[in-house]
Amino acid sequence: MATRYSVTFRMDTAVDPLTSTTDANRAIALQTYELSKTYRTGFWLNQKVTSLKKVTLTVYEGETFGLLGQNGAGKTTLLKALLGIVRPTAGRATLLGQPLGDRSVKQNIGYLPENPYFYDYLTGWEILEFTAGLFRLPRSHVRKRIPELLDLVGLAKSDAKKKQLRRYSKGMLQRIGLAQALINDPELVFLDEPMSGLDPLGRYQMREIIGSLKRQGKTIFFNSHVLSDVEKICDRVALLAGGELIAIGSMQELLGVAEQYRVVVKGGNPDLLRQRVPDVEFQDGLWIGHLLGEPQDFMASVRLMNAQLVSIQLARPSLEEFFVQKLRDSLREAPND
Repeated sequence: MATRYSVTFRMDTAVDPLTSTTDANRAIALQTYELSKTYRTGFWLNQKVTSLKKVTLTVYEGETFGLLGQNGAGKTTLLKALLGIVRPTAGRATLLGQPLGDRSVKQNIGYLPENPYFYDYLTGWEILEFTAGLFRLPRSHVRKRIPELLDLVGLAKSDAKKKQLRRYSKGMLQRIGLAQALINDPELVFLDEPMSGLDPLGRYQMREIIGSLKRQGKTIFFNSHVLSDVEKICDRVALLAGGELIAIGSMQELLGVAEQYRVVVKGGNPDLLRQRVPDVEFQDGLWIGHLLGEPQDFMASVRLMNAQLVSIQLARPSLEEFFVQKLRDSLREAPND
């Protein structure tokens, strides 16, 4: 059966997950409806800055969900609102089936902040014991859990027991931060810029860790500036701009099928060409369309069509290209002050 290659560059607004029937049978881990946050600033607190504007999205259990946006787009504000660190101004949300602020949910949540602060004179082992104490985990369980986590994040047990956190590098702090986020074996894990401060090997290991958490059935919600990593590991992504959700979907929904080819042909028999390129259109003396079938077979048959192949190339944009284009579109559509 022939394969159809066609580019799908979706630029539409996200569907309201509370009213959509899509994925109705999937269990929901996280859901927001028109979540908004406005801060008061200025000497008299008489100025308002809106960080989130009616954000509506759904994250399903077992999903790896990436949140993208420029600095100041509202990514960290959304995470903090979901975690109860800041209170939303309007809207509502649920975590693991419970409304925001429900304390029983916190036992099943892990969180790695973008810039975690730890007590500098504690060792890595001690900070993990401290975090385990906050969750009231049994000491016998903690003695087994800490070595497992250190091995998972790539930190030596000897260093964790002896070296104080003030002597840790940025990358090491990021690793111990991830370990403390997982100490309670959470169902839902929030990661704020988890790749920050990591070298290429560290980023690879972080992707592997996120992959292993997904295989365990964990739900991962994270934001990152490293779009190439997001594209590799996320099931779905959402794009924030100016506090507004401007795109949401899987990689295939946003970028198109993984292997798409756009062909440009000069001359030839259009009837024969349409058998392989059904959407072909004539533009400026050239036939342009998207390929039905394998590119090697098409290139071999071009001469039989009495045509000349001008170009054939992958049509799917990268996540970075999509990201930039959507932000440009958003700026053009924004009302002028």
